[in-house]
Amino acid sequence: MSLVFQKYHALGNDYLVLDPSDGELPDVEGIARVCHRNFGLGSDGILYGPLSSTQADFRLRILNPDGSEAEKSGNGLRIFCRYLHDRGEVSDRPFTVETLGGIVSVCIHHPSESIEVEMGKVSFSSDIIPVSGESREVLKESLEAGGQTIEFSAATIGNPHCVILSNNLSEAETRRLGPHIETHPLFPNRTNVQFLEVIDRGNIRLEIWERGAGYTLASGSSSSAAAAVAFRLGLVDSDVSVQMPGGLLTLSIGDDFSVRMTGPVRRIGSMNWLPEQS
Repeated sequence: MSLVFQKYHALGNDYLVLDPSDGELPDVEGIARVCHRNFGLGSDGILYGPLSSTQADFRLRILNPDGSEAEKSGNGLRIFCRYLHDRGEVSDRPFTVETLGGIVSVCIHHPSESIEVEMGKVSFSSDIIPVSGESREVLKESLEAGGQTIEFSAATIGNPHCVILSNNLSEAETRRLGPHIETHPLFPNRTNVQFLEVIDRGNIRLEIWERGAGYTLASGSSSSAAAAVAFRLGLVDSDVSVQMPGGLLTLSIGDDFSVRMTGPVRRIGSMNWLPEQS
């Protein structure tokens, strides 16, 4: 039996949306095959929903290309909300979505140009992220990866992040170091990795290695965590534009490190997966 997926991208970060009414989520091997760039439909993950929730208007599951489940994805959330809007299930009134990483509030100002997500509060606590070792805020520490010593800070906004300040961002370096840092023993649940360049107090640049997905053109949760780290270190103001290879997100950071993210979503099309041909 074929499965029908709806494909969208948010700044080049592409996801396949599978509605439960259209079929059951494939197993781990099936998810990897669907997401494969050469042997499948190709995507940075699968969004499975809407599912019922007792705590929010909708519930969403987010699956990485390796079959693991992500707690939260800013771009994935915006895509899912655009999908709900396309189906006529939501309008321009705020609504809530439950994820493994918490409940978020969403407002669609324009379905393709401006979807705003209240991402939740960023924490730098080692117990919450988690990061191995004694209880502490994980700021400006060191780890060994790829044959070098790297200074990093860590954060969570429902999923773990490792943020590395750099003045020489490159895709090649991100691809080289990303896998080593993602699976570093310091991070029991693995981690997303961001290489961060501060341009000025209102602008930062990122290169991103995403846990379970690899090199990624853009990420909403990575943007939120990295900007919050820069804000915590006193390097940026509360309103920040995040430049990534896929495009631009705008963020507003509260004094309590809550993050409001706004960005675009584009619909690509509808795709049929035929398992016997994959």
